[in-house]
Amino acid sequence: MKKRAIERSMFYNAYPDIFRKAEYLRTHMTEPEKLLWEHLRKTNLGYRIKAQHPIEKFIADFYCHKVRLVIEIDGTNHEQQREYDDNRTAEMEKYEITVIRFTNKEVMDNVEKVVDIIKLKIQELINKYNAAPNP
Repeated sequence: MKKRAIERSMFYNAYPDIFRKAEYLRTHMTEPEKLLWEHLRKTNLGYRIKAQHPIEKFIADFYCHKVRLVIEIDGTNHEQQREYDDNRTAEMEKYEITVIRFTNKEVMDNVEKVVDIIKLKIQELINKYNAAPNP
């Protein structure tokens, strides 16, 4: 029973159909997602990162639950989707989730730099949570 409560909190009450869609997306990643996922899996970040992770009614491209970090890769039509993405980020921030975004081009042109930025963000969040007083 305890495991189920942990899973539920990790998914922030994700809708049941979102899990099926996330499973599909994991097997149909874009080229930038595949490239970043390959590098994230090879890099020892010290924390587990999940691909295509359900959060409420959304699916994060990548998610690190331990530090509540979502990593999004924005496609070429991001300018048309900016309002949607901003609203999506605001929804995730309600759960105290930090969202960082990269473009397809950034990932494809310099995935190592993207991974370094992710490492720095994880370390920043670790420091933030370790410095926070316990309730």
